[in-house]
Amino acid sequence: MRALRWALLHVMLVARRRVTAEQYLTNSQSIASLIDHTLLKPEATESDIVQLCREAREYNFKTVCVNPCWVDVARRKLSDSSVLVCTVVGFPLGANLTETKLSEARLALEQGAAELDMVQSVGALRSGDSAFVQAEIAALARVAHAGGAILKVILETSVLSDEEKVAACGLAVEAGADFVKTSTGFSAAGATESDVRLMRAAVGPSMGVKASGGVRTFDALRGMVEAGATRVGTSSGVQIIRDARAAAHPRKPGAEVPAGRPDSY
Repeated sequence: MRALRWALLHVMLVARRRVTAEQYLTNSQSIASLIDHTLLKPEATESDIVQLCREAREYNFKTVCVNPCWVDVARRKLSDSSVLVCTVVGFPLGANLTETKLSEARLALEQGAAELDMVQSVGALRSGDSAFVQAEIAALARVAHAGGAILKVILETSVLSDEEKVAACGLAVEAGADFVKTSTGFSAAGATESDVRLMRAAVGPSMGVKASGGVRTFDALRGMVEAGATRVGTSSGVQIIRDARAAAHPRKPGAEVPAGRPDSY
Protein backbone atom coordinates (compact mmCIF):
# COMPACT_ATOMS: atom_id res chain seq x y z
CA MET A 1 0.00 0.00 0.00
CA ARG A 2 2.85 2.38 0.87
CA ALA A 3 4.57 1.58 -2.44
CA LEU A 4 1.34 2.39 -4.28
CA ARG A 5 1.03 5.75 -2.49
CA TRP A 6 4.62 6.62 -3.41
CA ALA A 7 4.01 5.60 -7.02
CA LEU A 8 0.90 7.78 -7.22
CA LEU A 9 2.79 10.71 -5.63
CA HIS A 10 5.59 10.30 -8.16
CA VAL A 11 3.11 10.32 -11.07
CA MET A 12 1.42 13.45 -9.70
CA LEU A 13 4.75 15.25 -9.22
CA VAL A 14 5.92 14.35 -12.72
CA ALA A 15 2.67 15.59 -14.25
CA ARG A 16 2.83 18.82 -12.25
CA ARG A 17 6.47 19.36 -13.21
CA ARG A 18 5.64 19.04 -16.91
CA VAL A 19 3.05 21.79 -16.62
CA THR A 20 5.29 23.98 -14.45
CA ALA A 21 8.34 23.47 -16.66
CA GLU A 22 6.43 24.64 -19.72
CA GLN A 23 5.26 27.72 -17.81
CA TYR A 24 8.85 28.59 -16.85
CA LEU A 25 10.15 28.02 -20.37
CA THR A 26 7.48 29.96 -22.26
CA ASN A 27 9.74 32.81 -23.43
CA SER A 28 13.11 34.43 -22.78
CA GLN A 29 11.75 36.59 -19.95
CA SER A 30 10.25 33.66 -18.07
CA ILE A 31 13.56 31.85 -18.48
CA ALA A 32 15.52 34.88 -17.25
CA SER A 33 13.33 34.96 -14.13
CA LEU A 34 14.74 31.54 -13.20
CA ILE A 35 18.36 32.64 -13.27
CA ASP A 36 20.65 33.80 -10.48
CA HIS A 37 23.33 35.50 -12.60
CA THR A 38 26.41 34.37 -10.72
CA LEU A 39 29.99 35.45 -10.19
CA LEU A 40 31.67 33.88 -7.17
CA LYS A 41 35.24 33.60 -8.41
CA PRO A 42 37.67 34.88 -5.77
CA GLU A 43 39.60 36.84 -8.41
CA ALA A 44 36.55 38.83 -9.55
CA THR A 45 37.16 42.59 -9.61
CA GLU A 46 34.76 45.47 -9.04
CA SER A 47 34.56 46.04 -12.77
CA ASP A 48 33.56 42.39 -13.20
CA ILE A 49 30.74 42.87 -10.69
CA VAL A 50 29.60 46.05 -12.42
CA GLN A 51 29.49 44.16 -15.73
CA LEU A 52 27.54 41.34 -14.08
CA CYS A 53 24.97 43.87 -12.85
CA ARG A 54 24.81 45.52 -16.26
CA GLU A 55 24.00 42.17 -17.86
CA ALA A 56 21.43 41.35 -15.16
CA ARG A 57 19.63 44.63 -15.82
CA GLU A 58 19.69 44.10 -19.58
CA TYR A 59 18.30 40.56 -19.42
CA ASN A 60 16.21 41.05 -16.25
CA PHE A 61 17.57 38.05 -14.39
CA LYS A 62 16.04 37.20 -11.03
CA THR A 63 19.20 38.05 -9.05
CA VAL A 64 22.90 38.57 -9.20
CA CYS A 65 24.71 36.18 -6.88
CA VAL A 66 27.98 37.61 -5.58
CA ASN A 67 30.39 37.14 -2.73
CA PRO A 68 29.60 39.12 0.45
CA CYS A 69 32.29 41.75 -0.19
CA TRP A 70 30.41 42.83 -3.35
CA VAL A 71 26.87 43.06 -1.95
CA ASP A 72 26.99 46.83 -1.44
CA VAL A 73 28.38 47.42 -4.94
CA ALA A 74 25.68 45.23 -6.49
CA ARG A 75 22.93 46.90 -4.48
CA ARG A 76 23.98 50.35 -5.66
CA LYS A 77 24.23 49.27 -9.29
CA LEU A 78 20.81 47.60 -9.19
CA SER A 79 18.95 50.02 -6.93
CA ASP A 80 16.56 51.23 -9.63
CA SER A 81 15.93 47.82 -11.18
CA SER A 82 13.88 44.73 -10.33
CA VAL A 83 16.97 42.55 -10.09
CA LEU A 84 17.65 41.37 -6.54
CA VAL A 85 20.99 40.85 -4.81
CA CYS A 86 21.83 37.35 -3.63
CA THR A 87 24.92 36.44 -1.62
CA VAL A 88 26.48 33.40 0.00
CA VAL A 89 26.95 32.50 3.67
CA GLY A 90 29.50 30.05 5.05
CA PHE A 91 30.80 29.70 1.51
CA PRO A 92 32.13 27.47 0.07
CA LEU A 93 32.80 24.86 2.78
CA GLY A 94 29.98 25.39 5.28
CA ALA A 95 32.50 24.75 8.04
CA ASN A 96 32.17 28.09 9.84
CA LEU A 97 30.75 28.35 13.33
CA THR A 98 27.04 29.12 13.40
CA GLU A 99 27.77 32.49 15.03
CA THR A 100 30.02 33.37 12.10
CA LYS A 101 27.34 32.45 9.58
CA LEU A 102 24.77 34.51 11.47
CA SER A 103 27.07 37.55 11.55
CA GLU A 104 27.70 37.16 7.83
CA ALA A 105 23.98 36.95 7.15
CA ARG A 106 23.08 39.99 9.25
CA LEU A 107 25.75 42.16 7.61
CA ALA A 108 24.69 41.03 4.13
CA LEU A 109 21.08 41.93 4.88
CA GLU A 110 22.12 45.34 6.20
CA GLN A 111 24.02 45.97 2.98
CA GLY A 112 21.08 45.08 0.76
CA ALA A 113 21.01 41.33 0.13
CA ALA A 114 17.53 39.97 -0.54
CA GLU A 115 18.48 36.31 -0.84
CA LEU A 116 21.00 34.27 1.17
CA ASP A 117 22.53 31.01 -0.08
CA MET A 118 24.01 29.29 2.97
CA VAL A 119 26.20 26.19 2.91
CA GLN A 120 24.94 23.64 5.39
CA SER A 121 27.38 22.06 7.82
CA VAL A 122 28.23 19.12 5.59
CA GLY A 123 30.51 17.54 8.18
CA ALA A 124 27.83 17.66 10.87
CA LEU A 125 25.30 16.09 8.52
CA ARG A 126 27.67 13.27 7.59
CA SER A 127 28.48 12.80 11.29
CA GLY A 128 24.81 12.17 11.98
CA ASP A 129 24.26 15.38 13.96
CA SER A 130 20.90 16.21 12.42
CA ALA A 131 19.82 18.34 15.38
CA PHE A 132 22.75 20.70 14.89
CA VAL A 133 22.20 20.98 11.14
CA GLN A 134 18.50 21.74 11.56
CA ALA A 135 19.09 24.23 14.37
CA GLU A 136 21.69 26.12 12.34
CA ILE A 137 19.45 26.33 9.28
CA ALA A 138 16.53 27.45 11.46
CA ALA A 139 18.64 30.21 13.02
CA LEU A 140 19.67 31.47 9.57
CA ALA A 141 16.07 31.24 8.32
CA ARG A 142 14.85 33.38 11.20
CA VAL A 143 17.47 36.04 10.49
CA ALA A 144 16.73 36.01 6.75
CA HIS A 145 12.96 36.21 7.17
CA ALA A 146 13.21 38.95 9.80
CA GLY A 147 15.16 40.95 7.21
CA GLY A 148 12.60 40.31 4.47
CA ALA A 149 14.92 37.90 2.65
CA ILE A 150 14.75 34.25 1.66
CA LEU A 151 17.13 31.44 2.56
CA LYS A 152 18.50 28.75 0.27
CA VAL A 153 20.40 25.81 1.74
CA ILE A 154 23.33 24.47 -0.30
CA LEU A 155 23.63 20.73 0.26
CA GLU A 156 26.86 20.08 -1.73
CA THR A 157 25.33 17.00 -3.33
CA SER A 158 28.57 15.72 -4.89
CA VAL A 159 29.90 14.65 -1.47
CA LEU A 160 26.64 13.15 -0.14
CA SER A 161 24.94 9.80 -0.54
CA ASP A 162 21.34 9.77 -1.77
CA GLU A 163 20.22 9.02 1.78
CA GLU A 164 22.14 12.05 3.07
CA LYS A 165 20.67 14.27 0.35
CA VAL A 166 17.14 13.23 1.30
CA ALA A 167 17.91 13.73 5.00
CA ALA A 168 19.36 17.20 4.34
CA CYS A 169 16.28 18.17 2.35
CA GLY A 170 14.04 17.09 5.21
CA LEU A 171 16.05 19.12 7.71
CA ALA A 172 15.86 22.21 5.49
CA VAL A 173 12.08 21.83 5.22
CA GLU A 174 11.66 21.41 8.97
CA ALA A 175 13.95 24.37 9.66
CA GLY A 176 11.85 26.73 7.54
CA ALA A 177 14.24 27.36 4.65
CA ASP A 178 12.80 28.53 1.33
CA PHE A 179 14.97 26.56 -1.10
CA VAL A 180 17.35 23.66 -1.22
CA LYS A 181 20.27 24.05 -3.60
CA THR A 182 22.53 21.43 -5.14
CA SER A 183 26.06 22.77 -5.07
CA THR A 184 28.57 25.51 -4.42
CA GLY A 185 30.28 25.00 -7.77
CA PHE A 186 33.55 24.63 -5.90
CA SER A 187 33.42 20.92 -5.04
CA ALA A 188 33.86 17.68 -6.96
CA ALA A 189 30.85 18.19 -9.23
CA GLY A 190 27.85 20.41 -9.80
CA ALA A 191 24.16 19.89 -10.42
CA THR A 192 22.74 16.76 -12.02
CA GLU A 193 19.19 16.14 -13.17
CA SER A 194 19.01 13.02 -11.00
CA ASP A 195 19.94 15.02 -7.87
CA VAL A 196 17.41 17.73 -8.69
CA ARG A 197 14.75 15.07 -9.23
CA LEU A 198 15.61 13.44 -5.90
CA MET A 199 15.55 16.78 -4.07
CA ARG A 200 12.21 17.72 -5.60
CA ALA A 201 10.71 14.42 -4.49
CA ALA A 202 12.16 14.91 -1.00
CA VAL A 203 10.84 18.45 -0.42
CA GLY A 204 7.53 18.14 -2.28
CA PRO A 205 5.94 20.56 -4.75
CA SER A 206 5.96 23.78 -2.70
CA MET A 207 9.59 24.39 -1.70
CA GLY A 208 12.10 25.93 -4.10
CA VAL A 209 14.88 23.82 -5.63
CA LYS A 210 17.94 25.54 -7.09
CA ALA A 211 20.30 23.81 -9.52
CA SER A 212 23.80 25.23 -9.60
CA GLY A 213 27.17 24.16 -10.93
CA GLY A 214 27.84 23.39 -14.58
CA VAL A 215 24.54 24.64 -16.08
CA ARG A 216 25.94 26.34 -19.16
CA THR A 217 23.37 25.90 -21.95
CA PHE A 218 19.65 26.32 -22.53
CA ASP A 219 19.29 22.56 -22.99
CA ALA A 220 20.97 21.99 -19.61
CA LEU A 221 18.69 24.56 -17.96
CA ARG A 222 15.63 22.96 -19.55
CA GLY A 223 16.69 19.57 -18.20
CA MET A 224 17.08 20.96 -14.67
CA VAL A 225 13.69 22.68 -14.79
CA GLU A 226 11.99 19.56 -16.10
CA ALA A 227 13.63 17.61 -13.26
CA GLY A 228 12.16 20.00 -10.69
CA ALA A 229 14.34 23.11 -10.40
CA THR A 230 12.62 26.45 -9.87
CA ARG A 231 15.86 28.45 -9.88
CA VAL A 232 19.19 28.02 -11.64
CA GLY A 233 22.53 29.48 -10.61
CA THR A 234 24.88 30.06 -13.52
CA SER A 235 27.47 32.45 -14.87
CA SER A 236 26.31 31.62 -18.41
CA GLY A 237 22.94 33.34 -18.16
CA VAL A 238 23.55 35.63 -21.11
CA GLN A 239 24.43 32.74 -23.40
CA ILE A 240 21.49 30.69 -22.13
CA ILE A 241 19.06 33.47 -23.07
CA ARG A 242 20.72 33.81 -26.46
CA ASP A 243 20.38 30.04 -26.94
CA ALA A 244 16.72 30.18 -25.94
CA ARG A 245 16.02 33.01 -28.37
CA ALA A 246 17.85 31.17 -31.12
CA ALA A 247 15.81 28.04 -30.46
CA ALA A 248 12.59 30.06 -30.65
CA HIS A 249 13.71 31.85 -33.82
CA PRO A 250 16.11 29.55 -35.74
CA ARG A 251 18.78 31.36 -37.70
CA LYS A 252 19.21 30.93 -41.41
CA PRO A 253 21.88 28.43 -42.51
CA GLY A 254 25.34 29.91 -42.19
CA ALA A 255 24.43 32.47 -39.52
CA GLU A 256 26.70 32.54 -36.47
CA VAL A 257 25.65 32.56 -32.82
CA PRO A 258 27.89 34.72 -30.56
CA ALA A 259 30.13 32.70 -28.27
CA GLY A 260 29.51 32.89 -24.50
CA ARG A 261 31.89 33.35 -21.62
CA PRO A 262 33.35 30.26 -19.95
CA ASP A 263 31.27 29.11 -17.01
CA SER A 264 33.08 27.83 -13.97
CA TYR A 265 29.90 27.90 -11.85
